[in-house]
Amino acid sequence: MSGLSIGQVAERTGLSVHTLRFYEREGLLAQPVRRGTAGHRVYDEGDVDWLGVCVRLRASGMPLTDIRRYTELVRAGQGNEAERLEVLRGHRERVLAQLHELDESLKLITHKVAIYEGRLGLRDTVPDCVP
Repeated sequence: MSGLSIGQVAERTGLSVHTLRFYEREGLLAQPVRRGTAGHRVYDEGDVDWLGVCVRLRASGMPLTDIRRYTELVRAGQGNEAERLEVLRGHRERVLAQLHELDESLKLITHKVAIYEGRLGLRDTVPDCVP
């Protein structure tokens, strides 16, 4: 049976073998993982692509429960696009809120850096002092 081993998929996705097994147990794969004649997991390109989606969703802070729900909807096939959209819109709103918070934090940090650069003579102008 041709396909990719768990080690190959781990290398391509950046996930550990342990995480891949965990994702399988948690129902986060869009299709059941096939097994070779010796019982070893056999993945295909679709699995790698789907894991890429999971990695991005997880990196953006989506909880595993939401990824599982989205996966279940995808696995169920057509007819639930409105529910998929609801899951993704909810997550997008959380990501946008996080981006706003990070932007505000970055503004403060940039301001503080400018103050210290000014004090150390690494900058031509010094902004108003903020403790």
